[in-house]
Amino acid sequence: MKPLVAIVGRPNVGKSMLFNKLVGQRLSIVEDTPGVTRDRLYAEAEWRNRAFDLVDTGGIEPGTDSEILTFMRQQAEIAIQNATVIIFLCDIKTGLTASDHEVAKMLLKSGKPVVLAVNKMDQVGHTNPDIYEFYNLGLGDPIAVSAVHGHGTGDLLDACFEHFPPEDEEEPEDDVVKVAIIGKPNVGKSSLVNRILGEQRVIVSNVAGTTRDAVDSYFENDKGKFLFIDTAGMRKKSKVDDPIEKFSVLRATMAIERSDVCLILIDANEGVTEQDTKVAGLAHEAGKACIIVVNKWDAVEKDDKTMDRMREAVRRDLSYMPYAPILFISALTGQRVERLFTLINYVNDQAAMRITTGMLNTLLADATQRVQPPSDKGRRLKVFYMTQVGVRPPHFVCFCNDAKLFHFSYQRYLENQIRNTFGLEGTPIKLTIRQKSDKE
Repeated sequence: MKPLVAIVGRPNVGKSMLFNKLVGQRLSIVEDTPGVTRDRLYAEAEWRNRAFDLVDTGGIEPGTDSEILTFMRQQAEIAIQNATVIIFLCDIKTGLTASDHEVAKMLLKSGKPVVLAVNKMDQVGHTNPDIYEFYNLGLGDPIAVSAVHGHGTGDLLDACFEHFPPEDEEEPEDDVVKVAIIGKPNVGKSSLVNRILGEQRVIVSNVAGTTRDAVDSYFENDKGKFLFIDTAGMRKKSKVDDPIEKFSVLRATMAIERSDVCLILIDANEGVTEQDTKVAGLAHEAGKACIIVVNKWDAVEKDDKTMDRMREAVRRDLSYMPYAPILFISALTGQRVERLFTLINYVNDQAAMRITTGMLNTLLADATQRVQPPSDKGRRLKVFYMTQVGVRPPHFVCFCNDAKLFHFSYQRYLENQIRNTFGLEGTPIKLTIRQKSDKE
């Protein structure tokens, strides 16, 4: 396993800024509102040719009443339990506070190696004498850093590096299926992740928009290895005026890009809303394997036809993705959640399927015999051959005599034939038409 470095400290000392500096990309949402980073956020970084995971935690407020702040504190505690080494970040501008002492006590109790860093030391070549008061924490020599300019980050990483365990053979993570959980706010994405992991991994509260960042959770069972990416709920563009929200939509889109499989969550009580079709559209256009997950099924009053009616409604409203299987679950009660893993593996394999050119052309000969290719003004479409050029999603190229004659309806007919023969369930198909003359 890679070493895990956790950055902790009270709110607004610059943890997210430091996190972004060390990772080298803008992953953490940085705003000067305390409590913006609500979840622990992971990213991979590298130092002295050694890869490690970095986790940015919400600020620890030792005596808090606010529900969200208490949650953030619990999140930070979970991160501390799992960390190899902890960076405790303080702020030279506010000096040593009672909260810092509280956090230090908590860290000493954890028994983990702690590296003390004092942020906002922005002047080079001049040591602010105020740094010496941080020796009072009993955590050893404070390292002066500036998260804004990046001074001192090398010394900081060197100090962390000292605590890394010897490098043994780290197993490659190629067989991990990356699953993005997407949907509008409050459909139960975080509850589903927590149900799967069996721990309070993601902050769940009834305030819509609690998860502002895409958060990764690794999970392994007898069905395989999975990385669940819980994304912030995507709202209608018109409602996204808060800059933090804007970032979240962008992040969810990036999470879709990173994933192999997308779970599109829909609230059973509301059915498919216009917003759901937009969210699903993003995954469809990105060419990702998809599963439509109808959540909160326990809260719906049912008779023997309810599920069929709901299935029809979903198929009608998401008509552009007839290939996606539909699963009815309840993240709250755990109903049918187990079935997700088999389905995720199945659609993931389908999206990576390769079909030989020979098999495709047997299918093509059969299909063109059954339904004559269209003609226009006496000129008939001839499809010479078809071949597969890519996977995730399966991408096929058809060579024909005249691309203008290749009507959309005939393309759809061929796509259906491919699906009927080879399955390819749960994944979009990309069909490219190339024109070449008869002589070629």
